[in-house]
Amino acid sequence: MAARLPFVVSAIFHYLGPAFAVLLFVRVDVLGVAWMRIAAAAVVFALWKRPWALLRDRDVIAWGAVLAGMNCCFYLAIDRLPLATVAAIEFLPVIALAALGMRTKRNAVALLCAVPGVYLLTGVHLEGELLGVALALANAALFAAYIVLAHRVASRGVGVDGLAASMLVALVFVTPVAGWAALPAFADPVALLAGIGVGISSSVIPYVADQVAMKRLTRAGYALMVSLLPATATVIGLIVLAQVPSVRDAAGIALVIAGVALHREPTPPQGEPPPPRPRPSPAARPIPASSGSRGHP
Repeated sequence: MAARLPFVVSAIFHYLGPAFAVLLFVRVDVLGVAWMRIAAAAVVFALWKRPWALLRDRDVIAWGAVLAGMNCCFYLAIDRLPLATVAAIEFLPVIALAALGMRTKRNAVALLCAVPGVYLLTGVHLEGELLGVALALANAALFAAYIVLAHRVASRGVGVDGLAASMLVALVFVTPVAGWAALPAFADPVALLAGIGVGISSSVIPYVADQVAMKRLTRAGYALMVSLLPATATVIGLIVLAQVPSVRDAAGIALVIAGVALHREPTPPQGEPPPPRPRPSPAARPIPASSGSRGHP
């Protein structure tokens, strides 16, 4: 249980922050909240890691651009769709990448579970919230790019430092698009403090907890815990936002959870170091340098 506790902390805060962000939408524009999340995380990580030397790295710059777009799409999506629905949709690239990278019966079954699950989740919203579904799918696509870039940076041994630098780059990219939307918060102390809290609870706390969890959990145990993240989003959406999933949504979420639980990454041959593990966090979750990467967003 002690090994799983850091992951539980990470999972709770990964979706608790966005849930509070939804509540903040009544005070600050959606894009303004996205800007405050990135800005708060960028300041904290910059003061902690001081990653100035990496700011010219091409991979870090690309990673920062993806983080900016992904956060904006994620918040715009959860403004229109239930948190659990968006959380489940963003897992599709993780399962697809695993299935494409390792063509086994297990991963084929995982994909067969996940695809209809995502269809159930998106199909019910297509008529009323086509834009919300499009934004959730865009967030998932950007998350796939995030995995590739984070994997590349982590493989060079500068995972958290690279993340800190990419957050600063993300702030540069997101400010022209969303900085204006955050201006009203500077005249509202409650909104400003809430925005800072969203950034810390969505990005800083989960990142630190992930560092500890990745060191303590085995690959199989870690994969099993990851499969619970859509369920965590469902529970938090229910408690904080009173978002009760329909029977169809619940079935879709269950299928996605099954797909994530089933899929496995290739085991490297003996004598070769294991590849970094992609992490599941659609809205900007880090890739630890010490133990690789993972795949909410």
